[in-house]
Amino acid sequence: MCSVESAGSKQSAGTGTTVTELTPGQAFAGTYVCARKDRLTARNGSAYLSLELRDRSGTIPARLFREVDRIGLGFERGDVISVRGRVERFRGQLSAEVESAVKVDPKEVDPTEFLPVAYRNRDELEGFLEHLGREIHNQGLRNVVETLLFAGPAAAEFRRAPCTRAGHHSYVGGLIEHTVAVGTLVTETCTLHPRLNSDLLMAAALIHDIGKTGEFTYGAEIGLTERGRTLGHLQIGAELITEASAGLERGERDALLSCVMCHHGTDALRLRHFPSPEAIALYRLNAVDAQVKTALERGIH
Repeated sequence: MCSVESAGSKQSAGTGTTVTELTPGQAFAGTYVCARKDRLTARNGSAYLSLELRDRSGTIPARLFREVDRIGLGFERGDVISVRGRVERFRGQLSAEVESAVKVDPKEVDPTEFLPVAYRNRDELEGFLEHLGREIHNQGLRNVVETLLFAGPAAAEFRRAPCTRAGHHSYVGGLIEHTVAVGTLVTETCTLHPRLNSDLLMAAALIHDIGKTGEFTYGAEIGLTERGRTLGHLQIGAELITEASAGLERGERDALLSCVMCHHGTDALRLRHFPSPEAIALYRLNAVDAQVKTALERGIH
């Protein structure tokens, strides 16, 4: 959990007891994002606030019963707040009983410091990504991947972006983590099915979500850019890939684009069939990692 620093210093999301380290009966004081805020009515007719507090390590539900209106008017969902209270068990899970909550001056805090981050080591992920890129022996396809992931303007965003806002890999660094997982599955699949065009499939796997580099905004919460709302990552990705693949022959560029555009299936594109075995493979491998990750983190519904 994040300790409150002295006035004039920057609030930090990286010090103190984290949400995942809280234990029942523990008093706490820290700085968090208010990820949810609802004014509800208890059985006795009194009002209370139902909250969700978040730091980089995770989230915890919270409730505030005293001076609900006075305290509640001081902050909104998405604000960074300084909180004091005690951790208890409520209906079998940890919950924070909040005694006070005050909005932190936005000038004193970087809200992106409170966003959840990838579980895996960033240097390790970077090393795996570079290794997978070297598995592409077709120089034209490798150039496209290197331009998009290592040299171009999207490269930095690729390492910061999540995969989703509320689904699988929904944290900073989630995109590179998911991409490395799908690329690793490609290696194994091509060993089992050597007739697949491994260069095409690996290139498509490594850039299949490149459009997500232009899809998100970052603050106390992960949001959508205007282009993310109106176009989505498939269209944004197609534009980026088309620009980066100008040196490819037309057929090769079309094969790469068709794999990427079909990685969520063919229904949205109104296609009756997948255009290639590589497109089928990418669709399935992407779904394996996304769906298993979702089940592990959020349960099977």
